[in-house]
Amino acid sequence: MKFSLAILALLGAIDSTIATTTAPSTPSDSTLDATNDNSVVAGAYIVEFEDENEETDVFYQGLSADGIDVDHRVDLRYNLFKGASFNLRNTDSLNETVAAIAGLQKVKNIWPVRRLSFPKPNPVSVGNNATALAAHTKRQQVEEKPFSPHLMTQVDRLHAEGITGGGIKIGIVDTGVDYLHPALGGCFGEGCLVAYGYDLTGDDDSSPVPIPDDDPYDDCFGHGTHVTGIIAAQANDQGFLGASPNVTIGMYKASGCGGSTTNDILIAGFNMAYEAGSDIISCSAGDDSGFASDPWAMAASRIADAGVPVIVALGNSGSDGLWQAATPASGWSVTAVGSVENTLSPVIQAAASFSIDSGVQEKFGLRWGSPAFQENLTLPLWSVSSAIGASACSALPEDTPDLSDKVVLVGISVENGCYPETQAGFIAAKGGRYILYYDLKNGTTSQLYIYDANIKGTASITLDQGIEFLNLLNDGQNVTVDITDYSNAGIFVQNWDNTEGGGYTSKSSSWGPTFEVEIKPQMTAPGGMILSTYPLRLGGYAAISGTSMATPLVAAAFALVGQVKGTLDPATIRHALSATAKALNFYDGTSPYGILAPVAQQGGGMIQVYDAAYAATTLSVSSLALNDSDQFVADQTFSIQNSGSQDATYTLGHAKAATMYSLQQGAKVLVTVNFPGRMVDDWATISFESDSITVPAGGKAEVKLTVTPPATANATLLPVYSGYITLNSSTGENLSLPYLGVKGSLHDTPTVQGGGGADLAGVYLTDTNGHFNIPAAANRTFTIPRPDANVTGPSPVYPKLRASMTLGTRELRAYVVPLSGTTLPTTTLLGYQSLGSMPGFPKEWLYRGGTSQYFWGQLADGTIVPEGTYKIVVSALRSFGDASKDEDWVSAETVPFIIDYTE
Repeated sequence: MKFSLAILALLGAIDSTIATTTAPSTPSDSTLDATNDNSVVAGAYIVEFEDENEETDVFYQGLSADGIDVDHRVDLRYNLFKGASFNLRNTDSLNETVAAIAGLQKVKNIWPVRRLSFPKPNPVSVGNNATALAAHTKRQQVEEKPFSPHLMTQVDRLHAEGITGGGIKIGIVDTGVDYLHPALGGCFGEGCLVAYGYDLTGDDDSSPVPIPDDDPYDDCFGHGTHVTGIIAAQANDQGFLGASPNVTIGMYKASGCGGSTTNDILIAGFNMAYEAGSDIISCSAGDDSGFASDPWAMAASRIADAGVPVIVALGNSGSDGLWQAATPASGWSVTAVGSVENTLSPVIQAAASFSIDSGVQEKFGLRWGSPAFQENLTLPLWSVSSAIGASACSALPEDTPDLSDKVVLVGISVENGCYPETQAGFIAAKGGRYILYYDLKNGTTSQLYIYDANIKGTASITLDQGIEFLNLLNDGQNVTVDITDYSNAGIFVQNWDNTEGGGYTSKSSSWGPTFEVEIKPQMTAPGGMILSTYPLRLGGYAAISGTSMATPLVAAAFALVGQVKGTLDPATIRHALSATAKALNFYDGTSPYGILAPVAQQGGGMIQVYDAAYAATTLSVSSLALNDSDQFVADQTFSIQNSGSQDATYTLGHAKAATMYSLQQGAKVLVTVNFPGRMVDDWATISFESDSITVPAGGKAEVKLTVTPPATANATLLPVYSGYITLNSSTGENLSLPYLGVKGSLHDTPTVQGGGGADLAGVYLTDTNGHFNIPAAANRTFTIPRPDANVTGPSPVYPKLRASMTLGTRELRAYVVPLSGTTLPTTTLLGYQSLGSMPGFPKEWLYRGGTSQYFWGQLADGTIVPEGTYKIVVSALRSFGDASKDEDWVSAETVPFIIDYTE
């Protein structure tokens, strides 16, 4: 029988949620971290059964016989996970109740149910009229225009060979899908693109328990619809396809319209997708953790170990720098994905068209102004000037024709004081009612507001489109413009060059490694500014950014490569995609550097699926994780398999990547380094037993090498070093193997530190009075009501613990230590005489962002402490530590403070 860390922790500790329900007057504090009040569901737990034949109802009956009554949440009886989740009806003596459940022979593990949310879609650009979307498009009618994410990743080359994922099932765990969208098949069920799935939650996020049904439809959140289109969008008016348009999709809807969900629902969704026969599982969600050992990561890894690739977004916390791998992407066998910025920025505009001499209609894009075009019209185009530039800045010539039956073309330039409103007045003086303004800078269209009552319709177009129109008119062509009223116009996607990081790893993309020093992400794909489907009710198409968008492209890549190779073995495809990926130079958000980005940011690099699919060379690993100095092994070995028809000689080399410090010295404590980080002018060196190796056709050979960590980097600041072992074959194949290590000891680095506060870091005490987390002075008196008092009036000022982590920890404790006489019993814990645990502690799998918690005079078990002087001691399990050994804990304490009750 196994116990979770939380159950083996302080017997006096109670889940944070019970404290928030017993406090009569909890302060309103928007600065509290989500890990306090929102990360767990009050009194809700997941159990994994020891016996795979255990029946959930029988288990509940046994609990009831022991005086423990529960309300069922989610049935978790699957081949790879046998258990259930439930809400305790009575949360009195919660810790004792949970400990009693954990002690049952039937229980293998028990964990709290955790809350998390899918990334809320924040479209950079979105369609504005779903009614213009055409009828259902047959899946066989696959027509594709050049699509930059596919060009960047070689998906287009596999499509050209007819490799589109046919016969492969991809199960998506997300927010549901608008399968009525014509580009997503228009239906649900057998024979449809979205052929199977389930709604695990219902649409009402406020329900205390899930309300499942068999329909994964969503038209209110949109995240899952966008993800689905990246994988499998069918032919559509926007000219793009999904990366694997002939796969079959399963959707396991794990949230309602608010996008919130829980880890028990997600564990169920993963297992349902697996048991429905999904060949690949994709999920674009995560929870800050950084560990491979939490329950969701563990469940995902089991599925991957059973032979089904599990592809998960690493997260969008790139601004926080290193060590931010989210769960379940952090799972040992899970493929974690980072994001690259699209080389193009798709902008969705209103669709209009024009013809030359009443010939073939050609589309162009509009950005509506105010007033927008209120009616459909077909009118000739007339330009104020034959030259490119601002015009109509003064009264138009006397010979200007009547403009009432024309659409007037005019350039915008405010630099010389010629404003659109001024231009509109001069155009209106000649009868003009409809104006198309073109910008004099490419890549922009202006938002216009014209207040002249004579103007009935305005819009702006790009400089390129303005130049095209001018050239046609100057050549004597008759250009007729067709514009549909703003409420019924279709959409037109305008692609502009992405001059802000296009082709580089996204600044927002989370960095690894995990706290086990496993390499995450393993690879990247385009995720910034990605055009895909969106619920019809919300606009039909949208351009959205994030690792959420990169992940489904990698899932589709697994299908394409698997189709060519004839296997969907997770390790085989992951190794191929990583070895053939394109490592990118580091980009700090402003400019690129002349050195490769760290492996902790990009893994192997941006996937190149054609190279991966047809590579005759297979490496035995996808990376070399060298761990920290305590566990470092200099001599490394991997094998090369040559499945080609000719002998191959591989020239071995080394490409260094940027070395980054994890920490920097603050005023009093070590503090974490945020993006873009602090680069170290030092790198590892690699020496090979032989600089080349020949592998016969169909044969295998071993590569031996020695790694020397960077010599001058400061080990106290935990420099993360990395690079790529390059293998250039005589057959023309070029592969690479990423490696990563940490100089210094994670175990000996203090996970929490005392004396904090000067840098708003470490462990310190502040208050809830809006003082921006300014540290409280020693021996400050907090005059507060007794927790059992009936309080009215302004909210009191409570002491608040803040614990900023140097590294993540598998377990964090915080307990109250009396410094004056007390009648309450104490227990010796790690050298301190403790009254008991702070509300909300212990916490498990805490990421390095840390936590905070206010204290209103009540311990986690409900005990009210007497007036007196106290301090709070925070203890964190060291990296790679053993929770049963005192020496594997590090402690830090707050300054003393005084509790004085008002009554």
